[in-house]
Amino acid sequence: MESSQQFKQEEKQMQGMAAAEKPVWRMMLVFLIPLILSNALQSIGQFVGSVVVGRWIGVDALAAISSFFPLFFLLISFTIGVGSGSSILIGQAHGAQNQERVKAIVGTTLTFTFILGVVLSLIGGIFTWDIMRLIGTPDNILEVSVHYARILFWAMPILFLYIAYTTFMRGIGDSKTPFYSLIVSTTLNIALLPVLIFGWLGLPELGVNGSAYANVISTVVTFILTLVYLHKTNHPLKFDATVRKNLRMDWDLLKLLLRLAIPASINMILSSLAGIAVITFVNVYGSDATAAYGAVNQVVSYVAMPAMSLGIAVSVFAAQSIGAKRFDRLKQVVRAGVVLNYVISGVLITLVYVFARQILSLFLTNHVTLDTALELLHIALWSYMIFGHSMIIGATMRASGTVLWPTVFSVLSIWVVEVPVAYYLSSFTDLGLKGIWFGYPAAFIANLIMQYAYYRLSWQKKKITRLIE
Repeated sequence: MESSQQFKQEEKQMQGMAAAEKPVWRMMLVFLIPLILSNALQSIGQFVGSVVVGRWIGVDALAAISSFFPLFFLLISFTIGVGSGSSILIGQAHGAQNQERVKAIVGTTLTFTFILGVVLSLIGGIFTWDIMRLIGTPDNILEVSVHYARILFWAMPILFLYIAYTTFMRGIGDSKTPFYSLIVSTTLNIALLPVLIFGWLGLPELGVNGSAYANVISTVVTFILTLVYLHKTNHPLKFDATVRKNLRMDWDLLKLLLRLAIPASINMILSSLAGIAVITFVNVYGSDATAAYGAVNQVVSYVAMPAMSLGIAVSVFAAQSIGAKRFDRLKQVVRAGVVLNYVISGVLITLVYVFARQILSLFLTNHVTLDTALELLHIALWSYMIFGHSMIIGATMRASGTVLWPTVFSVLSIWVVEVPVAYYLSSFTDLGLKGIWFGYPAAFIANLIMQYAYYRLSWQKKKITRLIE
């Protein structure tokens, strides 16, 4: 019996190796397309909500949403970091064909993520007024921002679980199922937006809060439907008895997970704090500037999608290569990621530059605010190709368990370069508001220099081993 199981495991590994002989860039592109589309779909609900809110409710309502976004991103940062750590472990375990270990990682991560979501939900829901005042939300949008924020705070435990499960699926190389889920989520979100915002079908008119409720309801319904779909299709990550058995704290596994997750989470949290610092710089210039910032952030979030998606793809392919002990393929993974980054991001950025005014006018009707947003977009947009390059280098190192130095470099680029440059140029030069946006390319360039130097001079000389046995 044991020899039969061993033979089957070896056969699976041989099949995986045979599949791995396909060009890396082609496999990565197949994985990447649903991933980029998933990220795009995830933002379409926010995009439509911003258009509806900005054009039909008003600039102040859009500013209220924009003011909360950096804070919301801060609060989900640790979960994203935990998901990043679990995807590395799941990728390596899946590459090693160790399905029992995959389920153990899933169970421990779900339990920890849910507890974290409950804690943050309680803190955020109770102290919403104090938190929004602390980040300097303008008085004319404070009350609207607080009510909008509180809805999302209370929904965090479920939102966190949905984020975690999406990460698990991508960790085993499945980018299609999250894509299908997001089609459902986005469709529901868009359908619910006008109904809840304007009070159609006899429902109460919720205004800007309807955007938050639409987001929460669509996410909860989609998460339930996704679990049903995984069970019906006998997916490797279906929520079955094995996962339920592992819904506990495996402390050894949790320590390993946190060793990977904490640096990534610190990076996300400090990035989010930098976003809060930037929004406080922006808020000084009034709600019109805050609205311009929100519109630019919406556009930039789409431009950054290929880079962030490539970072995930490189991390998954690198982790699976390490799990299968195919260390020779790591350079091919990096090379494919870098080339795809400059091709895809370059084309997208060019298109946005050409149609920038038309795109921003979807969010903004005030010509002064539109011109301000246009200037800000022109300053920083090109540098997201540099951002993508550094994401790929860092993702490769993190897939092997090297998380400390990539995190240190990212933090330094943000807090030693981006925030000081943004503050100095906006406060002590004639650039004013525009000076804030020069901090982004400065930070991206500094980060790439540090990441690449460490990658070439140190990481490539180390012996790489699997984290999961």
